[in-house]
Amino acid sequence: MTRQLLTGNAAAAWGARLARADYVPAFPITPQTEIIETLAAWCDTGEMDARVVTLESEHAMMAAAGAAASTGVRVFSATSSQGLLYAMEMIYTVAGWRAPFVLVNVSRGLASPITLEPDHTDVLAARDAGFLQLHCATCQEVVDSVLMAYRLAEDARVRLPAIVNLDGYYLSFTREPVELPEQAQADAFLPAFAPHDIAFRASQPLSQAVVVLGGAPYSWFRYESHLAAQAALEVYEEAAAEFEQTFGRRHGAVEAYRLEDAEYAYVMMGSFATKAKDAVDRLREAGWKVGLLRLRLLRPFPEAILRRDLAGLKAVAVIDQNLSMGFGGVLHAELASALYGVKGAPPVLASFVGGLGGRDIPPEEFFGIAAILKQAAQSGVTPPPRLLYTEQELREVRKLQAVALVERNNIKGESTDDTDEHR
Repeated sequence: MTRQLLTGNAAAAWGARLARADYVPAFPITPQTEIIETLAAWCDTGEMDARVVTLESEHAMMAAAGAAASTGVRVFSATSSQGLLYAMEMIYTVAGWRAPFVLVNVSRGLASPITLEPDHTDVLAARDAGFLQLHCATCQEVVDSVLMAYRLAEDARVRLPAIVNLDGYYLSFTREPVELPEQAQADAFLPAFAPHDIAFRASQPLSQAVVVLGGAPYSWFRYESHLAAQAALEVYEEAAAEFEQTFGRRHGAVEAYRLEDAEYAYVMMGSFATKAKDAVDRLREAGWKVGLLRLRLLRPFPEAILRRDLAGLKAVAVIDQNLSMGFGGVLHAELASALYGVKGAPPVLASFVGGLGGRDIPPEEFFGIAAILKQAAQSGVTPPPRLLYTEQELREVRKLQAVALVERNNIKGESTDDTDEHR
């Protein structure tokens, strides 16, 4: 095992290399492009035995990925933001094919307005497609999650594609120490892809639910995919246990940090959860019984684990880096559904939306959230949903609006002025 300083993107590329991916259909988009560039360089020098092919769009890229995986090829690809949306038609299609491969999504906020920085709106748009979803907080987790995603996707009980998600910029271009396993270790954990009964062969006809006529067969095939996704919970726990035995690192479906005696907790996904860990440590030093629960596995949704780990808490803050327009935070709603109907008094569940478009969440805001949770637990009243935003930020936006208004009025004045001086 070797230790290297790697970006999140480089870690994703190493995951594909250690998995011995055979085929990499690709299309460039910021901030994902470094992954494909790294893989292409290795293929060019012979360090990796694979073929990288640049397609004309993300839609074509996803079609190629699904088609190749359906013939028994181990496939890897990567995208981000608008690219994921452009591929969305095929995202649903290849999941319906039950084509197992791994797609890395480097999260970036969606237009409009346009941004290059991250939130989770892009990847959550794909949560109902049939792809499994693993979310990373560190560069080490990126490498490990790619290997685990292949184990999940290719398992005969699952046979579904998987998304491994990492935050753009905050993780994709951040360098961290990463333990890279030896190839023999990776091979022991992830054997060669054995497609068995799913690969298309001219000599071995098979039936695949690509086209059906009528609601009854359609319902059957869709529900089979749902059951396969649910089966991935058990498969994930098996893979996590074997991964720990092989590499010495444990990656459960969720990470519970200092929750043993906690009264309050943050619930998050992604790299910003490392900021919450720091806030938890500081609050603990000040005598607050606060913990963190971070989801690594979003699909399938680890409902039973969440219920178990949050049982007995007084109040919980879900911090969503997404915003479902007209509704609110997606993760908050999913956690609320998991806690509904549980015996005993569930914790007060508060919703906070923050980190949109890469906006930072400073320690002071985590401290403020803890104070709101304490007050809510004492009163028994759930606080209204909140957008994490400061008065200073609001003033800056108002200034920009004022400048834009002045410029608009100036242009309008020039266009309507009929004096000789302005003709």
